[in-house]
Amino acid sequence: MEDLDWRVWLGLILTFGWLVLGYIYVDTTVGWERFRHMSIDKVGNFLEGGFAPLAFLWLVIGYFLQQRELAQNTEVLRMSVQQAVIQSEKMAANEMHARQETFLRVAQRVHAQLGTIAGFLYISSQAAGADGTVTNEEQSRLFAQLSQGDQEVFSRLMLMTHLTVQNDQDRFRLFYGTQVRARHTNNFIYTFERLIARAKEVDPDGMICDALHSTSHGLVYNVAKRYQSEAPPELADPTRTGTHIQF
Repeated sequence: MEDLDWRVWLGLILTFGWLVLGYIYVDTTVGWERFRHMSIDKVGNFLEGGFAPLAFLWLVIGYFLQQRELAQNTEVLRMSVQQAVIQSEKMAANEMHARQETFLRVAQRVHAQLGTIAGFLYISSQAAGADGTVTNEEQSRLFAQLSQGDQEVFSRLMLMTHLTVQNDQDRFRLFYGTQVRARHTNNFIYTFERLIARAKEVDPDGMICDALHSTSHGLVYNVAKRYQSEAPPELADPTRTGTHIQF
């Protein structure tokens, strides 16, 4: 009973009061003896007139109760929509997090691949350099360092070599001096750009892409990309040089 709306309580009180008034009216004005001998038509008309106000009263009360229920249902629906939006945002965040985790695992392998490509580029450019020959022992040591987890060792060496070379033409030849170097450089650029393209799919804020460009691999990519734009078509075009490692 405590959950009843105040309108229902008002209707019950008015109904009870109206019935009491009807009883008093019959008892004092019509008389029960006369009421019992009234024809069915007259009794029906009397009851119809007597209960018509009650019917209208409860019709009005029912209308307001229905309005309240509609308002409550609307509020519940609004809250449900908000909850659905929150759930969708959480699902989207979880999906993005899962995609980022997958990307980071892939990026580790690609990072190692870039380290190997940079190694072949470095060995190729230094073995053929005027004063920069790398001995077999040094090559073995560097590749051992690479295999032990230092995936940017050759990229750092390429950057250091690039900085120590004074002549722009010699710097260019570090990356595109031969067909072999062009192939390794194009392979490096091709692999790094695919990594960046994959990063953009899971990196709405651009933080991962910025971090990749800040690594030694990213810095080598920026240098190599500049020289690629200056190289002749037969060396700059990866479809001609290939994007693979040849021994």
